[in-house]
Amino acid sequence: MADKLYNEQSIESLSPLEFTRLRPGVYVGSTQYTTQLLIEIVANSIDEVKLGHGDKIEVLWEQDPISQKDHFKVRDYGQGFIYSFNREDGKSILEAAFSVLNTSGKYREDGVYEGTALGLNGIGSKLPNFLSHYCNVTSYRDGHAERVKFQEGEFIDRVYVESKEPTGTLVEWWPSEEFFENTGVDEAAVSKFFRDLTSLCPGLTIEFNHNGEITNYHAKNGLNDLVDDLAKDKEFLKNRFSMNHEEGKNKVDFILTYTTNYSLSIVPYVNMGLTESGPHIVQIKSLLTREFNKFFREKGWIKDKDENLSGEDLQEGMLVVFSLTAPNISYDAQTKSRIVKIDMTPFTTVIAESLRIWLAANEKDVKQIADKALNARKAREAAKKARDSARNIKSKKESGLRAKASSGSKFIDCGNRSPKERNLMIVEGVSAASAVVEARNPKTDAIYLLRGKISSPLKTDLNKLLASTEVADLTKQIGAGFGKDFDASKIQYDKIIIASDADSDGEHIELELMTLFFTYMRPLIETGHLYRAVTPLYIIRDNKKETYCWTEEEYQAIRKTIKGDVVRCKGLGELNSHDLKAVCFDNQRYKRITISDAEKAEQLLNILMGSSADARKQYIYDNAERLGFNFD
Repeated sequence: MADKLYNEQSIESLSPLEFTRLRPGVYVGSTQYTTQLLIEIVANSIDEVKLGHGDKIEVLWEQDPISQKDHFKVRDYGQGFIYSFNREDGKSILEAAFSVLNTSGKYREDGVYEGTALGLNGIGSKLPNFLSHYCNVTSYRDGHAERVKFQEGEFIDRVYVESKEPTGTLVEWWPSEEFFENTGVDEAAVSKFFRDLTSLCPGLTIEFNHNGEITNYHAKNGLNDLVDDLAKDKEFLKNRFSMNHEEGKNKVDFILTYTTNYSLSIVPYVNMGLTESGPHIVQIKSLLTREFNKFFREKGWIKDKDENLSGEDLQEGMLVVFSLTAPNISYDAQTKSRIVKIDMTPFTTVIAESLRIWLAANEKDVKQIADKALNARKAREAAKKARDSARNIKSKKESGLRAKASSGSKFIDCGNRSPKERNLMIVEGVSAASAVVEARNPKTDAIYLLRGKISSPLKTDLNKLLASTEVADLTKQIGAGFGKDFDASKIQYDKIIIASDADSDGEHIELELMTLFFTYMRPLIETGHLYRAVTPLYIIRDNKKETYCWTEEEYQAIRKTIKGDVVRCKGLGELNSHDLKAVCFDNQRYKRITISDAEKAEQLLNILMGSSADARKQYIYDNAERLGFNFD
């Protein structure tokens, strides 16, 4: 135990540079990429834009031609830094701004930045210096340029010369692989950051140069451009709720609309920084719920005997984007994603007043919102009933291998109770079910007998969909809920396997099931639980062996070299239990269904399985050759 006692040498005092390099995650959050370093420098440039200094920010990300290391530059056209050595430590203002922790000109509410700057802690600009091999900063101001150089966070050189360059600041750095898994940035996150910033600052252009490929970010219509991008073609309101208000240091820009989506999308910016949580979000949600319910009752859309709509009901399809500017913001960390203190009083009153005027002036649009919310409540109540029913399912015992499912559930259970050791096979047709019952492992493989096609998930009213026997049964058996309430941690099976015939009806049933799971149980797919059974298309039998061909191309390639009886297998029902056990169950011939691009998948499913026949016809015409059609 003596080794466990600390001594005088155990207690250390680290400099800010040493601590930051030892624990970079304290300031940058995730160290997978160096994204936060870029965000910190661009945020400082945005603070200048807010004051009216400059309307362009230039960002470069390249691989250094000599070292091949990631190299970043950010050039703004703000005020630059005053050239002064009046500090007690003898450093210039520029050097201290990038090397002395908690050095900033943005602390005071009565200062130039009014206490509303995003860079408020005097930390962010030091991070690209402390966590990089090299960092160079040049300030252009008053016809001169001051350039300071740092290596591994330490000051090494200063140059002060005359310059005709426009006023502003240039920061460049080479991040160190010692502190990051990848010294590049998350390009998708950076692209979104730039797009959002230009929407928040109308008139601002951000030029992003990545290895010579230049993208310009600019928003002519402010937040409306951002909402257009988020809503795409799913918005159904003709007149969005939009308001802005400014009083003293408090400013708000606020847009609300609705889409055909089933979830809430809220984009809350505070002092130009995107936030994830905090009292501002909670109070905005409460305000909207209160005002909508009040108006719906005044119109009689909610009956006196009925309860108010919940926030969850009203938030289905809601899209809210807002930007607040306020002093005295407290965050929980340097990344500033979670707010712990903000005074919302100057905002909630003006938002509520503007919303009431909009509600009264746009009754047709608002009625659509009420209808959607009321339907959401019905669906939520139906889903709750389904969950409650799932909890009350009793295990069923089989009698013999050809045990038949009860008429109520069409379900044959397996022996194991642990979800990690259970599979659910969704089988189409009685003959297929009979073969599967004999071929399966009764300890691990449960069966659900699907009789025909399910109700089309994208064409059927949600209440009717949940009322259909097949959807209700599957929801109960999977046991993890439905829609927004779906919880992947409660899935009762390791694999859920779609086993349909290889004809057009079977393929349609398979697609309907995939559409159901994608639309209302997407985490099931995202967590890798959904599969399809793969069975041979042909079996060639001779006296000695059986050869399986899984595709038409495979069969055509070997048909002339192998003699024997050829059996074309349309589906599971045409395989005997011995073959099915060999080719499917014993070898686990299951193909996992994954999502590579959720947005594209949703668009394609809406075309193929949605209610618009015209869109489906156009897709077939546009992809005729690939799909095997010839219209000549």
